Amino acid sequence: MTVPAMADTAPDPVRPLPRPLAGLALLAIAALAVLLLGWLVARLPFAPDRAIVEGLRAWGGPRWLPRVAVDLTALGGGTVLTLVVVLVAGFLLAQRLWLTALMLAAASWSGGQMVEIIKRIVARARPDLVEHLVPVHNASFPSGHAAGSAVVYLTLAALASQVVPERAARRYLFGAAVLLTGAIGTSRVYLGVHWPSDVLAGWSFGTLWALGWWWATARTRAAIGGER
Repeated sequence: MTVPAMADTAPDPVRPLPRPLAGLALLAIAALAVLLLGWLVARLPFAPDRAIVEGLRAWGGPRWLPRVAVDLTALGGGTVLTLVVVLVAGFLLAQRLWLTALMLAAASWSGGQMVEIIKRIVARARPDLVEHLVPVHNASFPSGHAAGSAVVYLTLAALASQVVPERAARRYLFGAAVLLTGAIGTSRVYLGVHWPSDVLAGWSFGTLWALGWWWATARTRAAIGGER
């Protein structure tokens, strides 16, 4: 059980950057470079965007897949993400990890606001190649579900890596965060409401956002000598 360990063991003032987060950040930078180059050369949407959206809808998959995709996409919606942040922040406060709770809440709120600003600036239209299997109302780039899930779940895993003592538990949290974020973003393309490049940009933004807040939290924790 990790809870007693968290309650009884003071976190190290500074821990090294987690390898999973460092690897994801490198992939995010590479993905953003590809998106930028593609936009400069061919504008948006890219040819692969159209091919993937049309190919997924032509394939369709098993009969149960659309229902599963709808359930998965809900895990990246604003209501669920807000609930996750509130519940986890409450748990962290109960463990007297007030800095981690504050940073998680601040990272999640500010990340969501930044995504909305980018959406308004880019104002990219939603895919119109296939029927949308869930309702959508705002701009397409970047995917708010992909970015929001990366911001919340990856930031949660990143900040937990500073206070959870067991290496296996830290790896599990990163694995779960990547799995959730990947499934949510993929569901948006399958449901026909996002171009793949929207989702890739959302993943990349959220990953780098998590890295930035990991760094800010680590520096703050070092400056104040912990949080207990």
